[in-house]
Amino acid sequence: MSVIKKIFTIVDKVLVPIKTNPIFFGFMYALGVLCALCTMPGGHGPQIYDNLYLELFFDLYVVCLILTPIPTRVRNIIKGLLYIILYVTALVDVYCFVNFDSTLNPSMLMLVNETDSREVGDFFSSLIDADLVLSNVGWILLLILCHILFRMRHWIFRKLHVDQKVAAIHEHVAYVFRHQLKLIPRCMGSIVLVLVVWSAVASWPNKIALHKLFSGTSIGEVEHTLTEKDHGNLYEPIYRLVFSLYANHLAGQQLTTLLKAAGTVKVDSCDYKSPTIVLIIGESYGRQHSQQYGYFMETTPNQVRMQKQGSLIKFDDVVTCWNLTSYVFKNFLSLHVVGEPGEWCDYPLFPELFRKAGYQVTFLTNQFLPAAKQAVYDFSGGFFLNDPALSKYEFDLRNTKLYQYDEGLLHCYDDFVKQGKIKLGGKKDYNLIIFHLIGQHVAYQDRYPEGRNYFWASSYEDKRPDLSDRQRKILSYYDNACRYNDSIVNQIVRRFRRENAVVIYMPDHGEECYEGNRGFICRNHSAKIDWPLAHYEFEIPFWIYCSPSYRRQHREIFRSIIRARHKKFMTDALPHLLLDLAGIHAKDYHAKYDLISPEYDENRPRILKNSADYDVLRSKK
Repeated sequence: MSVIKKIFTIVDKVLVPIKTNPIFFGFMYALGVLCALCTMPGGHGPQIYDNLYLELFFDLYVVCLILTPIPTRVRNIIKGLLYIILYVTALVDVYCFVNFDSTLNPSMLMLVNETDSREVGDFFSSLIDADLVLSNVGWILLLILCHILFRMRHWIFRKLHVDQKVAAIHEHVAYVFRHQLKLIPRCMGSIVLVLVVWSAVASWPNKIALHKLFSGTSIGEVEHTLTEKDHGNLYEPIYRLVFSLYANHLAGQQLTTLLKAAGTVKVDSCDYKSPTIVLIIGESYGRQHSQQYGYFMETTPNQVRMQKQGSLIKFDDVVTCWNLTSYVFKNFLSLHVVGEPGEWCDYPLFPELFRKAGYQVTFLTNQFLPAAKQAVYDFSGGFFLNDPALSKYEFDLRNTKLYQYDEGLLHCYDDFVKQGKIKLGGKKDYNLIIFHLIGQHVAYQDRYPEGRNYFWASSYEDKRPDLSDRQRKILSYYDNACRYNDSIVNQIVRRFRRENAVVIYMPDHGEECYEGNRGFICRNHSAKIDWPLAHYEFEIPFWIYCSPSYRRQHREIFRSIIRARHKKFMTDALPHLLLDLAGIHAKDYHAKYDLISPEYDENRPRILKNSADYDVLRSKK
């Protein structure tokens, strides 16, 4: 009998946290479910977090458990603060989803940091806008109203003179539970006990994953965690808010370091050997799909033509250090080279040295501009490019909007030239112009205009009979994007062929599109690097174009470029090549990392993702 009493005692105690905080538990559970429903993305069928109901129960139970032993007055104050935080966070989250098609994220929070008090007032005033009230935001407002009315129920009953009737009903219900339905509370306690154990077990994997997500020491590490298949699910607005604050904090730490490094930039002298240097950064383009490198489809006819003419020098052994855009940008913009002490943010960024030397630095990007809907990956890659203070150190001129297709960047460049913001050909016109394309970024069919199809699914029936019709269609999309990219690159080169200019092209990383028998597209971020992964996702096209004028005036540089075309290279060392082409002399330049220098160390290890030596993998393939 004593064992049964102990069991009943445990059951009774399990119910205490909810009995002590029933209103808090009930309304916050309703808020959690409502937020999930109101921010459910479109598509085929519901896409709510699988463990929403159990994990939300577990989270709120733990909160109630913590609140229960606190003295009543203090507990009520804490609950009041929690109500404000959770309701406001929910309103902001759903508001962002309705207006920007995205819930709270680090990019949105970074934009909020630049918001003034007037704009904050505009946000709250917009909540009473009729259209917004009729949107999903209205459901959150309705729940808040119901909560307020429920809290005011006694005052309302007194005003309506029904308080005595309600008290009588309440007393009758309490009597029934105490004397006639004695088992119901204990049944409820048993149900809650089962739910607590069940929800704890079901929620534990996500809690472990969230702990890992919030344990990153840098925004890049956090981003890489998010590439893993079972990364933590930020299933409620408060989690998304905390994560956004955390990500901005990590980014802020690196920004502080970068600004400190920028303040120490010093250029000893500059010879201005190359008055105009153009860097074209592609996106998601492995050399396996380049006609230049032996691909069976004509994806790069313009680049092949320039190579045959002798103006374009193709390099045949170049790899990138990462298969994530943000990591690549951090590594190739920084004077830091993989293997050196410290991190990328401890070193100056090469555009800072160019500006210090007297070059005008123009950055035209079709990916890294601040936007509310920006994913963590773009936030991680763009936070240091978009910071106002750091941007002033790096760039003189930038575009202010993104384009559906990369030809928009060409129009932007032409406008800058017409407006006199970019000047070429003068005695003191020194330019570093960086084009950052959206390239072949998924979804591939959206990367080229309608009517620019050159390949079709039927084009691969003989060459790739192992693929299904749907897979061949996706492959045709990718190759069409590659061919369109070729036309954009060609148009950029054409704008500088009459100038004393050198143009460098490199994608950020490779891309898989049903390579071999691997059967998938995009990239495999979290896998251990083996030879196929290194081969398909880290090997990239790389070439240098020299205009006729440049070849005549810089014969020795051109010969150095030709001599270097078979050398092993990794793109984290790109800044040292650029500094040499410009003739910039500074302590941050090292000839052993400069591809065209006689002192270039071709045998330095090319470490991919800080974990695997590319050349060792290749030797064992």
